[in-house]
Amino acid sequence: MDTEWALEELDIFLKLTAFRPSSDRSPTLIRSNVGSMADIVASAQVVEQIFDRLLPTWRTDVPDHLNKRINRWCQHIETAQRVRTVLQRQAEVQEKLGDNAPRLNAAHLHPWVWEGARSLWQSSHYREAVRAACVKLNAETQNKLGRRDVSEAALFIQAFSTDPPQPDRPRLRVMPEDDSKTFTSIHRGIWNFAEGCFAAIRNPLSHTEGDLSEDQALEQLAALSVLARWVDSATIVTQRAR
Repeated sequence: MDTEWALEELDIFLKLTAFRPSSDRSPTLIRSNVGSMADIVASAQVVEQIFDRLLPTWRTDVPDHLNKRINRWCQHIETAQRVRTVLQRQAEVQEKLGDNAPRLNAAHLHPWVWEGARSLWQSSHYREAVRAACVKLNAETQNKLGRRDVSEAALFIQAFSTDPPQPDRPRLRVMPEDDSKTFTSIHRGIWNFAEGCFAAIRNPLSHTEGDLSEDQALEQLAALSVLARWVDSATIVTQRAR
């Protein structure tokens, strides 16, 4: 994220939503904003996306009960203030409260995985987000191979098999076939990894109850992202015409 840009957008929003001075004689608690409604709405369209990135649960975590009585933008104003502080002091807070270990940014995962998961993730439906990412990864792999007759673990096992391609079974290769042990080991490792992802991640999501924590879900998305990058970067090998 461009921190400087995000801070500028938050400052613009906070200036637009600043309250006009009120008269002591006013019989109501309702406060009006400095900016026009059109300008505030336009700015809110941008800052809400910043909120979603840095404080995904802001709609439920930031109090909203005073909006109707004071101003409709109260929740947004407080969220903007919180997010602004996160951007300005997150490095300091991480250093003081933890070991300053690197953090995994979901938006940096492979696009197939994050695009599949994003909308559900942002509403805190982590279990469903991981399942959607599995579906997206499976579909994109089918699209790359031009296959609809096989899916999930079997799809990846056949795709990365070291057997020669067949007319209806193209293969995926992450390195040139050179009859080396490395070639065999890598491709066998990928199909085993894929089989594990669908057996231990995808299947339980469909056949068991319970939710995932945010950390658990992020770890599972990261595993799927590794597999997605192998598929996306692989070369398609088809049977040569005789």
